[in-house]
Amino acid sequence: MVKISKTYVPKEKEKYMCAKHLAFFKQKLTDWKADLIKTNNDALYNSSMDDNSTSADIVDQASSYTEKNVEMRAINRQIKLISKINSALTRIKDGTYGFCQETGEPIGLKRLMARPVATLSITAQEKHEKEEKVFADN
Repeated sequence: MVKISKTYVPKEKEKYMCAKHLAFFKQKLTDWKADLIKTNNDALYNSSMDDNSTSADIVDQASSYTEKNVEMRAINRQIKLISKINSALTRIKDGTYGFCQETGEPIGLKRLMARPVATLSITAQEKHEKEEKVFADN
């Protein structure tokens, strides 16, 4: 893989998903994943340390339960995101990263900068969301 500077940002004038682009997104995804793992580990460690469940006050117990429930849902969302990051890293390896899984068209640098785990082009994503809405409305 090619070396890029820490300040490198993919440019539209470069060949789409060239070695520099792939190196940039691989680093971005790897850093994001490491940050999520650290955040999850910290949250799990800290939540196990301040356990109010032995408190005599029922309100404290309920509050503690609600807080833990919210924390666990956040951690579960982050675990799902880590799975999406892993999938994106696999697509970088197999050469399909940056291309829509439905149409094969480029997803686009702007979209990938905003959402590096994107698997659909904006057009395909909008179509997908409309179909979900129609299905949900029925």
